[in-house]
Amino acid sequence: MSIVSEEQIIKVLRQYNPWWRNPSAIKEESKPQKRIAYYEALRMLKHKTLRRFTVLSGARRVGKTTIMYQMIDHLIDEGVNPRNILYVTFDNPIVKLVNVEDVLFIYETLYPIEGVRYIFFDEIQYTDNWELWMKVIYDSRKDIRLTATGSASPILEKGVADSGTGRWSILKIPTMSFYEYCCLLKLEEPTLPEHLKLTGFVKLGNAELGDLMNRFTHLESHFNRYLTIGGFPELVLSDDDVYAQRMLREDVVDKVIKRDVLTLFNIRNPLLMEKLFLYLCMNSTEIFNATTAAKELENTSVATIDSYIQALEMSNLLYLAKPMDVGSKGALKGKPKIFIADAAISNAVLMIDDILSDEKELGVMVETTIYKHIVSFYQGSTAQLGYFRKAKDNQKEVDVVIELPREKILCEVKYRNHSHISASDAIVELCRDEKANVTNAFLITKQLEDVGVTKHETNVPILRVPAIAFLYLLGKMEADGQNGKM
Repeated sequence: MSIVSEEQIIKVLRQYNPWWRNPSAIKEESKPQKRIAYYEALRMLKHKTLRRFTVLSGARRVGKTTIMYQMIDHLIDEGVNPRNILYVTFDNPIVKLVNVEDVLFIYETLYPIEGVRYIFFDEIQYTDNWELWMKVIYDSRKDIRLTATGSASPILEKGVADSGTGRWSILKIPTMSFYEYCCLLKLEEPTLPEHLKLTGFVKLGNAELGDLMNRFTHLESHFNRYLTIGGFPELVLSDDDVYAQRMLREDVVDKVIKRDVLTLFNIRNPLLMEKLFLYLCMNSTEIFNATTAAKELENTSVATIDSYIQALEMSNLLYLAKPMDVGSKGALKGKPKIFIADAAISNAVLMIDDILSDEKELGVMVETTIYKHIVSFYQGSTAQLGYFRKAKDNQKEVDVVIELPREKILCEVKYRNHSHISASDAIVELCRDEKANVTNAFLITKQLEDVGVTKHETNVPILRVPAIAFLYLLGKMEADGQNGKM
């Protein structure tokens, strides 16, 4: 406390908590449209029998802070005394100079407070020993309910392993799903049968499927915009897409790579990190070979590349899909497949002109978006996610494999005008292989009329589903609480 005075901290706290003086002030920060993660975070906060702190983890601009403001708004509407609610971000240069104990002590000396305190800590990873303080608070202060956010999930997960077991849970927040995007823009919802599941499509006749797909026609132009702008709430609401992409590049990518990653992971070569991320954007959805990347990027060491990849993954900028065994023919081992966290990030970094007319790049964007949705949909389940590629025939691949104790689901993306696959394609061979134990198989297509079971003779039918319907329904099922049950 010698560097900054108590008065300085008090001034910052009052600025961050205007509802102490005017309860309606929270309405200016809270947004009416709520993300799926909001309801889960609120459920954890208010659970009557299971006391658990929550840490919201996700990339910059995905709406973590907004979720906390919405929770505060809800608490005040329910009659909680506004002075029982504290919000503070440790990204603030003054707050960074003190610790959690100092902040709590000063807060509790400002006003007489009775009953439960609701504490909201933003960017918790920027305060020293945060996990130890959270442990102390959880164990010694039964009158505190705490929600925190962090942009660097690996650091947060280490904290859970070290101190947080049984005390707090990490809720990962990806960028918005296509369904959430449509809801945010208040687009007309397609009229859909109740309790519709993607795996249930196989039971529908061609006429029923055709009628169902026609209900998504009005969303086609919005889907193209979603691919280019991505699932960042503030950018979705912008009326200037070019400027939004610039903001995406500056706020989401540059600040994370040039500040967050360097600070939190002790990166010694910032320029190499930038080059690596550009390399990954150019090779998104491809199998990653660290040795090849090390040679192409300043002939650096493989160990350095591996550590930088881990830092980017922990900073929520990319996903690593692991190779998985399916069937009896043997699969590639050891090399992950790279997916950028949101297709729009690659688009913003690479700045490709008229990307929607580039069939190859468009296919990459859709495959990236499919994987992101699937990761979110199965969060919290026992599902193993990855991809399949034959060990001896590296042309044969299945883009996404989902494995559960009683399910094995294959997803192959063919986002092009003609989605035809041959009998020798990997997905067809695996659906014929009894030892593969495949339960469902999807071929993700481009055209709304490109729907229905393929004509291949397989043990498990391969169902063609247009990407726009597949993604919308996956997001809707997650919003309806059916996540993990495709």
